[in-house]
Amino acid sequence: MTLVTMTTFFGWMVVLNFGLLLFSTILLLAGRDKFTALHAGLFQMEQADVKKAYFSYLANFKILIIVFCLMPYIALNLI
Repeated sequence: MTLVTMTTFFGWMVVLNFGLLLFSTILLLAGRDKFTALHAGLFQMEQADVKKAYFSYLANFKILIIVFCLMPYIALNLI
């Protein structure tokens, strides 16, 4: 694999993953009450705990994207 190919790969990976994060965030914000009630019933959780789990999911996903997608892309561009 060439350097250009890897840079392009990581660039598109960043775009797609941040797009998925944005889509998930918008979906969770738009249907907050409906999804909270659904998941609270499915997993026998309090609605406040489900909202905390949503926040934790979005935060952890963002950190993973930055560490495993964005940082390698930046490093490859600096080479």
